[in-house]
Amino acid sequence: MSFEMWAEKYRPKHLEDMVDQKEIVERLKSFVKSKNVPHCIFAGPPGTGKTTAALCLARDLYGHGYREHLMELNASDERGINVVRETVKTFARSRSIGGIPFKILILDEADNMTSDAQQALRRTMERYTETCRFIMCANYSGKIIEPIQSRCAPFRFAFLPREEHDNYVKHIADCENVQLPPDGAEAIFEVCGGDLRKAINTLQSAASVNKPVDAKLVYSITGRASPSDVQKMLNTAITGDFLGARKQLRDMIQKYGVAGSDIIRQIHTEIFKATEIPELWKIKLAGIAGEIDYRLVEGSDEEVQLSALLARLVEAGYEIKK
Repeated sequence: MSFEMWAEKYRPKHLEDMVDQKEIVERLKSFVKSKNVPHCIFAGPPGTGKTTAALCLARDLYGHGYREHLMELNASDERGINVVRETVKTFARSRSIGGIPFKILILDEADNMTSDAQQALRRTMERYTETCRFIMCANYSGKIIEPIQSRCAPFRFAFLPREEHDNYVKHIADCENVQLPPDGAEAIFEVCGGDLRKAINTLQSAASVNKPVDAKLVYSITGRASPSDVQKMLNTAITGDFLGARKQLRDMIQKYGVAGSDIIRQIHTEIFKATEIPELWKIKLAGIAGEIDYRLVEGSDEEVQLSALLARLVEAGYEIKK
């Protein structure tokens, strides 16, 4: 089996190859058709196709030699005010050779740029708009200053729906001759929640073991506890068996190597799935889980706080019985 990065290997090459983002793709295709692109902000969660959309736009606009008309700066690159004044400015002010009179500069993770760098970029975007168009990819568009936002056309990306996510992951599994049972695909979606890049990397990591990628294997390689184990622990606590629930918790941490903050998030999720817990108590338990999570973030002892959470669940169980 090839250990080439599948996320790059199966990245869409053209706009029509992109999954699910139909409205965005149609708008970008209109830019290609008119051979004119405004400054853009691609905002949305990770793994939803923001950088891919920018690269597909450039490839469809310029053709095979698109790299000559494109510069991509990532969060791993230094992007302080000096980089904007030197590297970005030098690229932006030189005219493109060919039928398209402007070049494209992709600023990935633009919301991580310093405020000074964004202020300097604002003037560069305004001054060199004839020779360079900027595409800014960000998880949180609110972290980009208002003057830049007002100069850009906004595009909002959303997580992929379950059906599209599963179809794409199964397509990759078929191409790579990987056995992916239905419970494996469900576990990948449960772990990744619509982040397609994370889903592809999870599939590749699991496939490297050379076994069928079932739910047990997925949870094992991602360091997540199985939802069924978490639900079993919750039921044990609700029925009043504190020591039994505590033992199950310790076994899960040892078995999966899961961190305390991660197990709390899973408990929080499973609380709302539990049918035997009344609606009012789900609200109370969600508040308790949030309080314990905050204590862990502040540096409290993991085992003490998780035991306290189980104790509150046992108390809730006694109250529910009454």
